[in-house]
Amino acid sequence: LDALRALDTKVKRPANMFAYIFGSVSAIIMGAGMSLVMTDIGAEIGIAEPMVSGIIVGVIGMLMVIANYPIYKRILSSRRKKYADKIIELSDKVKNE
Repeated sequence: LDALRALDTKVKRPANMFAYIFGSVSAIIMGAGMSLVMTDIGAEIGIAEPMVSGIIVGVIGMLMVIANYPIYKRILSSRRKKYADKIIELSDKVKNE
């Protein structure tokens, strides 16, 4: 049972790490775009049109956030296919014992 848990962790960890990191970066990018639109930070740092650039940056961040879950599912699916034989073998051993 411990080997099955370890294998489950081995399957899920890369997908989870990607989702956490990519999602966090995406949210920060989206927030930076929102800050450019809603505050005067853009004008203070010398951006000529902070509204336009803020919308562009925000939409890019939003698209990244939206793409995060399908990418996570694809990574998880490929990892499950890679380790499916070992998982079935170990679960059969646990079930027979």
